[in-house]
Amino acid sequence: MSTPPPPPPAVSAAATTAGTDRPPSEDGPFGWLRALGPRGRRAFGGAFGGYALDSYDYFTLPLTMVALSAYFGLDSGRTGLLTTVTLVVSAVGGALAGVLADRVGRVKALLLTVITYAVFTVACGFAPNYETLLVFRALQGLGFGGEWAVGAILVAEYASARHRGRTLGAIQSSWAVGWALAVLVYTLVFSLVDDDLAWRVMFWTGALPALLVVWVRRSVHDAPKATEVRRQGAGKGSFAAIFRPGTASAPGLLRVTLFASLLSTGVQGGYYTLATWVPTYLKDERDLSVVGTGGYLTFLISGAFIGYLTGGYLTDRLGRRRNIWLFALLSACCIVAYANIPSGADTLLLVLGFPLGFCMSAIFSGFGSYLSELYPTAVRGAGQGFTYNTGRAVGAVFPTTVGFLADGWGVGGALVFGALGYGIAALALLGLPETRGRELT
Repeated sequence: MSTPPPPPPAVSAAATTAGTDRPPSEDGPFGWLRALGPRGRRAFGGAFGGYALDSYDYFTLPLTMVALSAYFGLDSGRTGLLTTVTLVVSAVGGALAGVLADRVGRVKALLLTVITYAVFTVACGFAPNYETLLVFRALQGLGFGGEWAVGAILVAEYASARHRGRTLGAIQSSWAVGWALAVLVYTLVFSLVDDDLAWRVMFWTGALPALLVVWVRRSVHDAPKATEVRRQGAGKGSFAAIFRPGTASAPGLLRVTLFASLLSTGVQGGYYTLATWVPTYLKDERDLSVVGTGGYLTFLISGAFIGYLTGGYLTDRLGRRRNIWLFALLSACCIVAYANIPSGADTLLLVLGFPLGFCMSAIFSGFGSYLSELYPTAVRGAGQGFTYNTGRAVGAVFPTTVGFLADGWGVGGALVFGALGYGIAALALLGLPETRGRELT
């Protein structure tokens, strides 16, 4: 009897997707990108572009806050409320988008979130009064909240366990790209157009994501495993599932959901305090011009971009928890230092912007991989969408608190309040497991 032929070698999901019989090499500086395969790289492009434009549309508000305050006659508290409403409503949008991603697919949910935040960002530019602007900004938050969670899950399900941290860290870096684009457009628009119209023009440029929608609809597809889960009827994400307590025979997700939400609250409370108020701090308290503010923000954003990429690498090398612990401590120290630079030391203010942007961004790099690994495929969208965006909503209290404190303490003094968020994040990690190397099931 002849010897039967040996079974074919196992290949990765990325290689199978590519239609080849040999897995792509994961070695080298771009091994993580090759390992995604052709379809995974298209998913990466869609998520990267979606998050970059999400960032762009978000920053149209912080960059125009001084002009908005003057136009509508707002105090610091009412101005800060615009950010708070965006972030609170984003929690609802993110949670709903997560469940939707489990039920109808990652790509369809991604398209819906991008369309929503683009439409209502443009609408903000037509607001005739503060109340209308508040409503439009809240509705923008519905799409803003869902895009990151859906895009991160889409890419995480293509990425290998070995490189998932740096792959999702690269997705996070697109936030800095969108931020940089917003600052560039802000500097140009406010240099050429009167402030009373310039803030409206900034919001109108929020129509850019419409171009991305066309490409994503034609080119991007869900990962095969996630598609198979839905075909089998298991992809019915729900909030009840992520709040189910454990039993003697089966572990539940309640503990994970509670501590992951607390972690997200702390990190985003600190981050959005800075993202919302640093432009106002530079322009009002440091007396920088529009062009000067843009120059200082360039250092901050450059640090953020490199921080995202570095944090993604470290989260694979050190582990998810150690990476977050490290940068929670460093971010808190940077906030305190940045807010207490003496008057006249503008060069030091410029230089310190780089490590500030680096640390407050590197801490985010592990979030996409960490939250994806904490939940099974059937409820990954619901779990990640809820925890990340609950953090946004509760963390939104921080920018508003700074707005009210700024009237008595000054914006610089009130910024220190953001350091509290990073302390909360460090404590939350005590209730969560390490997931580095975990395969998505």
